[in-house]
Formats: sequence, C-alpha cells, structure tokens
Amino acid sequence: MSQSFPLRHLTLACAVLLAGAAHADEVSVAVAANFTAPMQKIAAQFEKDTGHKAVLSFGATGKFYAQISNGAPFGILLAADDTTPEKIAKEGKGVDASRFTYAIGQLVLWSKQAGYVDDKGAVLQRNDWQHIAIANPKLAPYGLAAMETLGKLGLTAQVQPKTVLGENIGQTYQFAASGNAQLGFVALSQVMEDGKIREGSAWIVPASMHEPIHQDAIVLNSAKDNAAAKALMDYLKGDKARAIIKSYGYAF
Repeated sequence: MSQSFPLRHLTLACAVLLAGAAHADEVSVAVAANFTAPMQKIAAQFEKDTGHKAVLSFGATGKFYAQISNGAPFGILLAADDTTPEKIAKEGKGVDASRFTYAIGQLVLWSKQAGYVDDKGAVLQRNDWQHIAIANPKLAPYGLAAMETLGKLGLTAQVQPKTVLGENIGQTYQFAASGNAQLGFVALSQVMEDGKIREGSAWIVPASMHEPIHQDAIVLNSAKDNAAAKALMDYLKGDKARAIIKSYGYAF
C-alpha cells in the first residue's frame, strides 16, 4: 500500500519555493565595453549562486552617461572610469554611498600577428605599419590613456596620421582583430584570459605611462531598493568575482 506525502510537508515545500521566487529579482546593468568578457562570466555565476539575474548591456561609458541622463532604465553602471559615476552621484541620479572601484584597467598595445609587438613597445617607432586603432579619447578612458602614453613617448605627432579612432574600446579591438589596423591600444582584458595572452603579440603598457584607469560601479536611483542590485554590488566585491576579474588582467 503506497503512503501519501504528508500535506504539511507539501505545504512547507511550496512555501520554501515561493519564498525563493519572491526574493529573486533582476537588475539591468550598463557595462563598459572593456569589461564584456569577465562580466558575462560573473553574471552567469551570480545567477547560479544567488538566483538573481543581471541583464547586461555593453558599450561606451560616455554613451551610457548620455542615456542615463535621458532616463534610460539601467539599475547599475559599471563604468570604464571613476569620473562618470562620481558625476552621476553629484547630479542626483545615483546612490553616492554605493560607489566603489571594481577593477583597475590595464592598457596594452596589441597586434593579431604573433611576434609583431615587442615587450618594450618599440614597434611604435617603426614605419612598417599603416594604421593603429585607438578608442576615442573624448569618450573612452582607454583611449585617453593611449594618448597619454604616446605623449610620454614623444610619439603623438608621428602616430597621429596613422590613427583610426574607435567609438569605444570594443570597436577599437575589432579594428585590430580584423587586421584593418596592424596595431591597437586596447584593454588587456580583451586579449587575455586565465592570465595569458590568447593570441598575437602584446606590450603591456606600464601603469606609470598614464593616469590610473579606475573603473567604478554605482547603483542608479531606479534600483536603489532592488535586491538584485544590492546583491550584485556585494558579489563584485567577493572572492569568486575577483578571481574572474584578475584572470582577465585587471588589478584592484
């Protein structure tokens, strides 16, 4: 004779499931293009570990700022700089107390061709290349860092006529990856995984060559009471997320 499942146990099980569903939430996250690969991994692990979902959009920090100013319903901004989140907080569009540096970016001179870029960046002084891709320094912190580096090297005037500007670091990487530009100043995270350069050749630009690329996060006003937003900001400070971030070449 089969035994029926006790009603009280069934009721308790349903209550637990409903409680979990009630506490699960989602948040829309605007993510700087350089942070695409690590954030995709982090978001998947975050959902697995917490049940909350991060809905990701990728692009230029400058464009995200314009969209946020015009009322775009993002809940969190993961910027490529620290000035944009600070500005958002001062303008009353974000929660100032939530701001923190989730990563410090590293600039790299990269070529798709193996052996083309030396470990000192001396390739910049040669004349056997036609184009170099650089993110628009007015919109992208990595582009500004690239121009500061060229200035330190005394090569700005020499390189300027060969420069192809990308509107963000994602497009800049595509110019170099496609071979349309023999060289590109890109984010180390775009060409590194698990602590190694995936392909091609690279010069990791010393941090002393440009201002630090502090990448800050901020919760926007639309998500100040969002459980997923709070959970994601906490998660980004945790060991699992930091291990992923470090594997793509970022510092803290």
